[in-house]
Amino acid sequence: QVQLVESGGGLVQAGGSLRLSCAASGCIFRINTIGWYRQAAGKQRELVAAITSRHSTNYADSVKGRFTISRDNAKNTVYLQMNNLKPEDAAVYYCNLEQTNFIGSRLRYWGKGTQVTVSS
Repeated sequence: QVQLVESGGGLVQAGGSLRLSCAASGCIFRINTIGWYRQAAGKQRELVAAITSRHSTNYADSVKGRFTISRDNAKNTVYLQMNNLKPEDAAVYYCNLEQTNFIGSRLRYWGKGTQVTVSS
């Protein structure tokens, strides 16, 4: 199994910044993509940002230019730097990891989520 532990959420005023971290541990073989999704109350979970093993990144249009995703392969950790936060960024942020295991199966794992609240 793989465990994902998120940290860094909290309450911030609009225009402020937060940095989320997600540390992966357990049966890690080859991480393909690791990233962040978010789910606001009453809405579907959506991709925020993801980064591949080759450090290619993908961002939701709504966060481009404000959020930056990065990863430390040695620590199996992914970060999400969130700047200029807006009230509409408020949500539970979930870490997601996709890896290929030793028999070639692609598996996905989710963290428990961390709350981000943005006050206007």
